Amino acid sequence: MTNNRFFKPLFFCGLFFLFASVLHAAAKPKVLEPTQEMATISRTASFLLTSHHFTQKKIDEELSEQLFDDFFKTLDPIRMFFTQQDIAQFEVSKKLLGSQIRKGDVQFAFNVFKLFLKRLDDYEHFTENYIKTNPSLNQEDEFEFNRAKLPWAADPAELHEIWKKKIRNDLILLELLDRSRNETTAFKDKKISSKPPRERTLQRIKQFLQHYREMEAIDVLELYLSSMTKVYDPHSEYMSPRSEEDFNITMKLSLVGIGALLTNEDGYTKIVKIIPGGPADLDGRLKAEDRIIAVAQEDSEPVDTLDMPVNKVVNLIRGKENTKVFLTVLEASKGSSAVPVVISLIRKNVRLQESEASGKVYDIPSKNGVKKRVAVLTLPSFYIDFAAAYQGDANYKSSTRDVANLIKKFSKDAPLDGLVIDLRTNGGGSLLEAVTLTGLFIKEGPVVQVRDQRGKKIEEDQDNGFVLYDGPLAVLTNRFSASAAEIFAGAIKDYQRGIILGDSKTHGKGTVQTLIELDRYTAFLGPKIPSGSIKLTNAKFYRINGASTQLRGITPDIIFPSFTDNMDIGEDKLPHAMRWDTIQPVEYQVVDPRLPSLIPILRERALSRVEHSKEFAALKHDIETFRKIRDRKTVSLNLEKRWKEYLAEKKLQDEQDKLLRLDADEPKKNTAKDLYLDETLNVMADYIDINAPKGKLAVGKQ
Repeated sequence: MTNNRFFKPLFFCGLFFLFASVLHAAAKPKVLEPTQEMATISRTASFLLTSHHFTQKKIDEELSEQLFDDFFKTLDPIRMFFTQQDIAQFEVSKKLLGSQIRKGDVQFAFNVFKLFLKRLDDYEHFTENYIKTNPSLNQEDEFEFNRAKLPWAADPAELHEIWKKKIRNDLILLELLDRSRNETTAFKDKKISSKPPRERTLQRIKQFLQHYREMEAIDVLELYLSSMTKVYDPHSEYMSPRSEEDFNITMKLSLVGIGALLTNEDGYTKIVKIIPGGPADLDGRLKAEDRIIAVAQEDSEPVDTLDMPVNKVVNLIRGKENTKVFLTVLEASKGSSAVPVVISLIRKNVRLQESEASGKVYDIPSKNGVKKRVAVLTLPSFYIDFAAAYQGDANYKSSTRDVANLIKKFSKDAPLDGLVIDLRTNGGGSLLEAVTLTGLFIKEGPVVQVRDQRGKKIEEDQDNGFVLYDGPLAVLTNRFSASAAEIFAGAIKDYQRGIILGDSKTHGKGTVQTLIELDRYTAFLGPKIPSGSIKLTNAKFYRINGASTQLRGITPDIIFPSFTDNMDIGEDKLPHAMRWDTIQPVEYQVVDPRLPSLIPILRERALSRVEHSKEFAALKHDIETFRKIRDRKTVSLNLEKRWKEYLAEKKLQDEQDKLLRLDADEPKKNTAKDLYLDETLNVMADYIDINAPKGKLAVGKQ
């Protein structure tokens, strides 16, 4: 990646982690109009997109039309506020937005935003009046809760009917929350507002509107320019000076929060990933795909977060170390009929050190009765202390060094029969570390190809033929294994060095981003102004066989039943994701030519065990139940019917938890069996029996 005074490279090629101090009071509402400085920022951002983005896509009429649609989607993702009549009045600009931005004209965004604020005011007044009528919560009709793919309401009359149903659904959710609190012990001492649902519904709307009323003009510009960058790909974005500061904070070694990657989806704050070693991970109740609908501090009422921008939610979740934060959550596994639950977490420093490699040796029985020593190394990210390494510190930390030390430690007493590298939820990190870690298991050769506008670069193992471990090897992945993790898994697969197990595919993030500070450019166009930064995709990863890791990721040799395979997780689920393609493969020598013939045998044995496992049977039953829940498009607006559905599904879930020997009322992290790891160890036992002598530490210089 380019590294000069105009660029701040993102050495970490993995998923960007947002760690979720208290929300600050904002200024009074301002008149929002674009400024001359914003014109300069817009011209600069559009220039950098067309000249430095990997695709070099032109800002033409086609892009303008996509930007038009996406900006309305950004403001109103589930089509609850704008009507077809509203959209129509802006259609005249639909093909002109690109040329306008290149000239620095962003008036369109401000005109749309003003109408958006007007519609929010309309919604607030409508809700106040409708709630006064004491709407029935026992009507036999349905609410289509996700309108993202439905047509816009034709006119205000149709929109008002949608609003009525949404308000009733909001009231039902709060009623269900109150009932579950009163009828179960799980909610004892939980932080739930004591106000009646009608009052809380109005309070939520006022909080939601307050955020937009407090927005600055630069915030509107950020929404608009980010809508444009995301037409290029989902990882490119414009960051205002304030967002840039937040970004820099998240790149530091530690943050006080819960340890979670958050995103905004259809008005909800969704958990994308739980960060290993953080409070949420150690507690175990918060899961990927869960939706946060309220946040409370120890000394205050909950703040509803529906329709709140994710950075505001993060600010609510952050706070002083060792203080409690209360999250009201809709569990993903319960689908559209989920009843809110409250999860309390203790804020802690989330440090890179808590995401270090760790390991354990298991004694696995084999067919002949002799136990096999298999080490399982868990690697949450590909990390390196760049500063210490650059300064020549001989003891700088890195994932490769830590893995090597663990292998040596576990091999002291007796040789290892097998080794498992657990890359589940590993979102990536340092590209260099993915290459050097691969080098511990192969003699030499290319590991990954990186292609940008200047051409192709091959990253090779450069440890002079040193191999630390040459025995049976397995890599365990899931849909959260991304970027650098996919590079490592792909190299192990291509070299036929080991077997890959896990979900049907990994995440599929095969792109590299760089951060460009706009101040450096805008300074040439006039007085220096705080301009923010643009993060854009400037390169792609390719395996040594020529296939991109983009979209398709890495397909395991042995696939396990998985919840995440049935969730909208992965690069291929993101709008405007860059396409999969191939380039010329490079020459490399496979390590074990026999492996392709062994994999079908190992797969057949594994699938047979899974088929006859009562734990996997319970898991597959849960997955099928989740599929049915996931596929629901509507929810009942009858309170009693919703309550009965909740009780029935809770009973079913409790039975499944009992079968899996889980305590349904306690955090599950420390009691749940790791079915995937257990079966991976079974596969390793088969692999060892079929394959070769014990793995040994190779003799050589490191």
